[in-house]
Amino acid sequence: MATLLRKIGLIRLHNRDTEDPKHHHNHRGGGGGGQQSASLRGKGGAKSGGHKPQQQHPAGGAGDASPGPGKGKGKRAAEPAPRDKPPQPAAGAASGGGPRERAAGARAGPGPAVAAAAAAAAAGGSLVPAARQQHCTQVRSRRLMKELQDIARLSDRFISVELVDESLFDWNVKLHQVDKDSVLWQDMKETNTEFILLNLTFPDNFPFSPPFMRVLSPRLENGYVLDGGAICMELLTPRGWSSAYTVEAVMRQFAASLVKGQGRICRKAGKSKKSFSRKEAEATFKSLVKTHEKYGWVTPPVSDG
Repeated sequence: MATLLRKIGLIRLHNRDTEDPKHHHNHRGGGGGGQQSASLRGKGGAKSGGHKPQQQHPAGGAGDASPGPGKGKGKRAAEPAPRDKPPQPAAGAASGGGPRERAAGARAGPGPAVAAAAAAAAAGGSLVPAARQQHCTQVRSRRLMKELQDIARLSDRFISVELVDESLFDWNVKLHQVDKDSVLWQDMKETNTEFILLNLTFPDNFPFSPPFMRVLSPRLENGYVLDGGAICMELLTPRGWSSAYTVEAVMRQFAASLVKGQGRICRKAGKSKKSFSRKEAEATFKSLVKTHEKYGWVTPPVSDG
């Protein structure tokens, strides 16, 4: 009996030593997978190659589900290295970030470079209007100084000028004479009115734009003098004005229109004491210009005033 057991042991040792080296390696590294392969090899041999061991065994046997060394290297090579990855956008940038980050970026406003460029553009743009305004002021001043000198040299004393608060651009002009055959001249004599006082203000772009002219006193009726002392004359509008017109020429035209329009000095009780206002004159003048632009410089319908 003992001899039989020894023979059986020797046979088992011989079989173990003569096993396939690959399967012997799987038996040592694969655990339970190697034992299953050995038993299956004893029954059929071919079936042992199709058995797949469980994935939790890390040993790299022939039936292991994990990729082989060659496949693993190829996969890792396809992945970009960390240093080759493109830089990630900052939080709150326009290309990424959540709503809170984008809202925070919007509240922060433009960057320093953008703000500096905007400030430089604004500073450069403000220089042109400033230089232009200075040039216009010089042109206006030279023209008005010449106008004053020409009026002072008038021999018939047709008009005289007083500066309002010493301003060269705001004049009070006294009209001393109108047609002596007119009813207006008779009214002036009967009421001891020595002159008709008007106010002229000159805009920044004078003489390329007309002055604003209105009657101050006495209170006149008709003669193309409207509410507030506004004067209905085409040459006082931007469309009818020419830079060649002088203050003297404008005043002579106004004196002629007073006579042509049957202008009279108001003698009604209460109304004659009421003075004209600049605000009312400006509103009336804007209205009449709008009306004449619609119908032309002819007598407009009564419904339009």
